[in-house]
Amino acid sequence: MGAGKTTVARALSRRIGYRCVDSDHEIEARTGVSIPTIFEIEGEAGFRRREALVIAELTREHGLVVATGGGAVLLPENRERLRTGGFVVYLRVPPRVLHERTRQDRNRPLLRVADPLARLETLFAERDPLYREVADLIVDGGRGNAQSITQLLAREAAVRCKL
Repeated sequence: MGAGKTTVARALSRRIGYRCVDSDHEIEARTGVSIPTIFEIEGEAGFRRREALVIAELTREHGLVVATGGGAVLLPENRERLRTGGFVVYLRVPPRVLHERTRQDRNRPLLRVADPLARLETLFAERDPLYREVADLIVDGGRGNAQSITQLLAREAAVRCKL
């Protein structure tokens, strides 16, 4: 949450001529409701089921840059689909930076807690090993801006994906 996945994915897709899809936006478009509403009605488990279906579809397509939700790596089947379905980049951002980026955002259901920083630290500890498991490339997303990260990823994609 707040790592810059959607921003970087949009910029990268423009640069390499691929279509950009944000899995959270795709879920909202298909359901007609916001992610917080899905969490409210179906809970996190319901949202993760929907997310898995979308990821299954997106990883079968070619010519896409996909920005997944931050928790997409929680399900083993998502990790496998991501690992085999494309070139996976992990924008690694420390929890304190994520907190600064998300503290005013009320559209993040998992951060609707008394101590959002502690929650981010817990999520980071849980998810970091999973991101590392599937990542073809780990980028320090806490230092560079979206433009410099996009340039790096375009170079990597050109080499690794034969663009």
